[in-house]
Amino acid sequence: MQIIQTVLALALTLGILVTLHEYGHFWVARRCGVKVLRFSVGFGKPLFSWYDRHGTEFAIAAIPLGGYVKMLDEREGPVPEDLRDQAFTSKPPSQRIAIAAAGPIANFLFAIFAYWLLSVVGVTHVAPIVGDVAVDSVASNTGLQEGMEIHAVDGHRVSSWRDVNMRILERAGEQGLITLDVSSSGAHGTLSGELGGWSLSDETPNPLGEFGVTPWRPDVPAVLGQIADGGRAQAAGLQAGDRVIAVSGEPVGNWFELVDFVRNAPEQSLDLTIERAGAERSVRITPAEKVQDNGETIGFVGVGVQPVTWPDNAMRDVRYGPLAAIPIALDETWADTRLTLVAIKKMVTGLLSPSNLSGPITIARVAEASVSSGFEDFVRFLAYLSVSLGILNLLPVPVLDGGHIVYYTIEAIRKKPVSDAVQELGLRIGMAMILTLMVFALYNDLMRL
Repeated sequence: MQIIQTVLALALTLGILVTLHEYGHFWVARRCGVKVLRFSVGFGKPLFSWYDRHGTEFAIAAIPLGGYVKMLDEREGPVPEDLRDQAFTSKPPSQRIAIAAAGPIANFLFAIFAYWLLSVVGVTHVAPIVGDVAVDSVASNTGLQEGMEIHAVDGHRVSSWRDVNMRILERAGEQGLITLDVSSSGAHGTLSGELGGWSLSDETPNPLGEFGVTPWRPDVPAVLGQIADGGRAQAAGLQAGDRVIAVSGEPVGNWFELVDFVRNAPEQSLDLTIERAGAERSVRITPAEKVQDNGETIGFVGVGVQPVTWPDNAMRDVRYGPLAAIPIALDETWADTRLTLVAIKKMVTGLLSPSNLSGPITIARVAEASVSSGFEDFVRFLAYLSVSLGILNLLPVPVLDGGHIVYYTIEAIRKKPVSDAVQELGLRIGMAMILTLMVFALYNDLMRL
């Protein structure tokens, strides 16, 4: 069931972004008088298709990993004389550049709209209040302490841990100072410390953790919430509201300690000491064995935690009017753009390990998680992925939109097209680069699994 949900989340995510990207090409091509033969979401054999009044075929294909807009083109075969003026190749370089750039531009426009929508609807963030600070970490070198709230990183305003994550991620692998604007007990100040070339883990990158910060969270007592029907907890007689004090004689301080006890004891008997209605009692339970997607075997009893209310002073409501939200949306989109460009630069220069590159499996897993997390997380994920897709397609690599833009720009300057031999060579190089990148990203995905 989990695999099906993940596949559906991937199909939904890529379906939305690919449709937007290809619609950008389609819309501008139509405005430039180019005849569009097919608009396909997905590759391979169409699952179903239909035609509009202009004779364009719209198709949904079987492989949801991309899409394309097929236009009338003299390079792909003879074009009837009466349709030659509608061929892509008959248009001036300026119009062909506009058509090629329209797909990535559509991705950026969608990201701006998505962030504008979130800003107008309003979101509630957990404030970036520091919990633990690791000894001898970059965070400790800056002077960060438990209870401090971070307001800006290197002069850039932050209001959530997501913002902090993105800002410190930009500094991965760098030397020099990092500056943090913070507050504590009503007093504001500025901290700074040496980065020392800190870098992300190749296996499971965790910017905040490797920077040395654990976000503050309220205490979560080991009090049971939901009890699953037919589970080991129900069979043992546990009830919602029971507080677990100890497991096999070992004190339990919070919910996470209880989870560790249970996870580490599949099919092993545990003696729980619980508090119910002010009285203590003992309950014996044997966690069921459960195999995770990654092959790990854990214990599972079928209980949920009693919900914990975050204090009001740890939450930040962010909402803007329709006009005030425009610069916020532009800033968020630019932040995503800058982060993606910096990551590419650091991978090329060796400051960031290429093992951080992700492929379709990771995208699918994050898509499924964001869908499950709710509207805000899914829209943010779509916006960030849309920006990444736009940037990727603008890279000056033959096969991609950016490569075509380079060819048409050269043609506009030289007043004659790039030779077929050069374009053919570029096509082969571009295909080799893209395939190598895809294989490497897929390899990274499999290693993470």
